[in-house]
Amino acid sequence: MMISKTNRYYSFAVYLALAVITLAVYWPVRHFEFNSYDDQKYVTENPHVFTGLTEKNIVWAFTRSYASNWHPLTWISHMLDCQLFGPAPGRHHLVNLIFHLTNSLLLLWVLRLMTGSLWRSAFVAALFALHPLHVESVAWVAERKDLLSALMGILTLAAYFYYVKSSAKAWYAITLLFFALGLMAKSMLVTLPFVLLLLDYWPYCRFQFAKNPDPANQLNNSPTKFRPKRQTASHLLLEKIPFFALSLLSCVITWFAQHTSGAVTSFQTFSLYSRFANTLVSYLKYLEKIFWPQRLALFYPHLGDNLPLWFAAASALLLVLISLAVFSRARSSKYLLVGWLWFLGMLVPVIGLVQVGMQAMADRYTYLPAIGIFIIVAWGASDLLARWQYRKPALAIAAILAITALTFVTRVQVQYWRDNLSLFGRSLEVTENNYIMHVNYGKTLEDMGRLNEAVYQYNLALKIKPDFFLAHLNLGNALSAKGNFPEAIYHHQQALKIHPNDPTVLYNLAVTLQQQGNIDEATNYYQKSINVQPIPQAYNNLALIYQDKQMLQEAIDYFNRAIRLEPRYADAYNNLANILLSQGELDGAIINYKKALEIDPSHAGTIKNLQLALQMKEKALAGYRNH
Repeated sequence: MMISKTNRYYSFAVYLALAVITLAVYWPVRHFEFNSYDDQKYVTENPHVFTGLTEKNIVWAFTRSYASNWHPLTWISHMLDCQLFGPAPGRHHLVNLIFHLTNSLLLLWVLRLMTGSLWRSAFVAALFALHPLHVESVAWVAERKDLLSALMGILTLAAYFYYVKSSAKAWYAITLLFFALGLMAKSMLVTLPFVLLLLDYWPYCRFQFAKNPDPANQLNNSPTKFRPKRQTASHLLLEKIPFFALSLLSCVITWFAQHTSGAVTSFQTFSLYSRFANTLVSYLKYLEKIFWPQRLALFYPHLGDNLPLWFAAASALLLVLISLAVFSRARSSKYLLVGWLWFLGMLVPVIGLVQVGMQAMADRYTYLPAIGIFIIVAWGASDLLARWQYRKPALAIAAILAITALTFVTRVQVQYWRDNLSLFGRSLEVTENNYIMHVNYGKTLEDMGRLNEAVYQYNLALKIKPDFFLAHLNLGNALSAKGNFPEAIYHHQQALKIHPNDPTVLYNLAVTLQQQGNIDEATNYYQKSINVQPIPQAYNNLALIYQDKQMLQEAIDYFNRAIRLEPRYADAYNNLANILLSQGELDGAIINYKKALEIDPSHAGTIKNLQLALQMKEKALAGYRNH
């Protein structure tokens, strides 16, 4: 009885220590901002999300693909955050931290259930909780999908444990349900059915390999406290068919969502060679960063066909040698095979054979796959020193040193995510020819009013990639803000050569032409932009042009169109009210001024205009009473 209590105390202390250290490392995120690299799409500029958890928004989450994905559970999670916390970024970051902490503690619990080992499971969970590669998934609000899908994935493993233990259909159904929910958070879980098969090999040892097994040799040597019944490979495969069916359905939905949004790159952008070469090299780079996490970046540029053939060939050879070594020990050290195939298999959806985006790799992609390597390290280190009399103290000291080092590096890495300037600047420090980050860094500088520095960053991006659409677009905007209209128009036109019907470029070119004084051409481009995609600002600016031309009815019509598209467009309400005021429609003017102030209470011009309208109405009423 005393031993049982001691074990409970040990377990509680381990869980508590893991929670406290994880919270301490990530606690600064409560002061972090939203970043401009997808957080707008997911939260700040997504009207279906920032308006909260409504029936209309929930229907949208399940029936529409957005941001190149279909993940309704992720959208609902963000909606709930907005419902509870509004636009405060710190609260959204803290929810991410809570998810990550929950995942880490659940991973410890599930691994201990499966293997019966507290300390090795705790080491794996600590590596998972505190590894610098996972900072991206935790400190980036838009990566809630990583955390939420991982939560459902780990719960799938837990439910599968109870199914294997009991053979109860209810637990099978629960396992399938958690898996489906995980796919609705992020489709990267499509390879999880293969992980379940790996777990059947170890630690459950459910595979029956001999055709006519000798009952005496069929004792299950699973490390779990129970001994699952052995099954044939065909039976275990049939058992997973519903899971594979869900994976296939998720793949089809994801491909459709990413293909229709243009996120899937063509073979003109990345050749078949560059995809295979990058796949081979990326596997080894992921391994390198797992064991030596340095020079971590938000974005790693894809080298395309510039990736040397010898480097790809050497990477392939090394992967083959590692795999051969693992397979040679597959029977005596089953965790080696499970951990290695877990790592390789879970990365398949994002390894780049089907290229989505322009990155070569991404730290966030290791969130679940790295667990396979952590398992190899935890169980392998123990086996390697199995005959040494000082094995336990040596392993304890090594584990403490490793966790301490990771804690320090992760705390430093977390700080880079505090704001855009730090995040994008760090990525530029640790990578080369990173045209994507030059543009994002430049946009941050532009938003801060540092236009000369922004122009410099955009030009660096164009020096690396002369046909980079966003660099031309942003450079045109920055030059326009500086009053350099001819060069601004040139870069907007270069952007249009790359994407001829892009509504944003058409709109920005129209703005520049309007500022230059070329009103007729500006009107033409505003019309072109709204023909491609109705933009509230384009309608508002066209209305101002018509107002200057004394085409007041056309102006009123366009202001109303802008408001219908963007009901919280304060400037459009104010501008519409100005016209109504000039026409003597005082009631209509007052109503629209008040609507503008409801949206933006601090707008001094609107306050002044409203006071004028109220005074005019008071005079009119006084004159009517005197009459």
